[in-house]
Amino acid sequence: MLRREQLETGQVLQETAVPAQHFGEGITVLNQRIIQLTWQTQIGFIHNQSTFATESTFSYPGQGWGLANDGKQIYMSDGTSQIRFWDPTTLAETQRITVHDAGGPITMVNELEWVNGMIYANIWQTNNVAIISPMDGSVVGWIDLAGLLTPQEYAQADVLNGIAYDAAANRLFVTGKLWPKLFQIQLVAMPLAGRHHV
Repeated sequence: MLRREQLETGQVLQETAVPAQHFGEGITVLNQRIIQLTWQTQIGFIHNQSTFATESTFSYPGQGWGLANDGKQIYMSDGTSQIRFWDPTTLAETQRITVHDAGGPITMVNELEWVNGMIYANIWQTNNVAIISPMDGSVVGWIDLAGLLTPQEYAQADVLNGIAYDAAANRLFVTGKLWPKLFQIQLVAMPLAGRHHV
């Protein structure tokens, strides 16, 4: 389901269904288009930003997990340690980077968001968000989101996997599958090098 909601109330303002044979995954908005991945069917959709009408489809190899853009190119994750760079017009892959820190490659790179010149990516099945340099894939910081939900809420929820950035108001939001809340967070640097908490 692709949905537009009122931020303050969660009221659904607009929505459109993804065809039943597909599992909708990451989206990014660029040039009045909503570009959407599917998980395992290797088909993506391009929707009109205003009407949500599907304008076209495209294909890509492998799984589709997350999408983000910096206004000039699109970044795509596939659940591995790789982030693909796509041309924003043709959606052709132009290069890849490997997400890594001092311990080696970081796998399960999931939802992506472009924030102030860096790629933010949650690492699937963890409470961590990596802050990644688009130059070489190096992780320059970590955000620890443990403790956002109460133990009771965690018992009913699934994985952390939502990141959104409001550039105009400099607001960062996070959520997860079946999470009862959307959180606006502020990062606070901690003594451990590169570690951030909310």
